[in-house]
Amino acid sequence: MKFLYLPTFIILLLFPRIALADPIDNVASLIKEGNTRELSKLFAANVEISIMENENIYSQAQATLILDKFFSTNKPKSIKLLHKVNSSVNYRLGVFILTTDNGQLYRVAFTLKETDGKMPIIELRIESEKMK
Repeated sequence: MKFLYLPTFIILLLFPRIALADPIDNVASLIKEGNTRELSKLFAANVEISIMENENIYSQAQATLILDKFFSTNKPKSIKLLHKVNSSVNYRLGVFILTTDNGQLYRVAFTLKETDGKMPIIELRIESEKMK
């Protein structure tokens, strides 16, 4: 009889970890997929985008178009964590190395800022990775 409730107890213990997925890993996963539609849902109202030294502040819709253009010519193949800062409650930072289908390496860095209980992306930078 003691083991009857054990599966329920284990699920309840694991539930908070499942529900509170790391927002940095979530963004990295969407970048790896090249999923700009879902990624754009995580953008702040205005987001600073810098791709290959072209830097500007864009609306969510404009930023989505910019990323669509980048991912159409640079299809993501894999992504590797380089650096993650999640020690602040208000800010998160992720730096990843993105490998594309054509073998190019890009350093992708993004910043998330806590606003109204959410962690939208306020900055996204994509630049050529010079080290192999």
